[in-house]
Amino acid sequence: METVALVILLLLALALIGVVLLQRSEGGGLGMGAGGVMSGRAQANALTRVTWILGAGFMAMSVVMTILAAQQSAGSSVVDQINPNAADADESPALPDLGGDGSLLPPPASDAPLVPQGD
Repeated sequence: METVALVILLLLALALIGVVLLQRSEGGGLGMGAGGVMSGRAQANALTRVTWILGAGFMAMSVVMTILAAQQSAGSSVVDQINPNAADADESPALPDLGGDGSLLPPPASDAPLVPQGD
């Protein structure tokens, strides 16, 4: 079902791109104006209507794809996919060895090694 919806979405996107490129812009664009079967105004109205229809179809298919993706991922989490054994672990994670006194601070200056001073 997702594959069919994705193909329809891609076809709508390509059709929408094509119709937008056919429309006449201020610079002329790829518009198929002068000398055609339709007048400029009728062509603009038809292309505008087709653009709206394709745009609405694209938005509707995007919502359908979102709903399908949400149903597919219901009850799972990205964290579960990264570490699937995290939910089953009953023990707490091991703490790092902090040294004899358990302090996170660096040793006092009196314990620091002596560094010879240059002349």
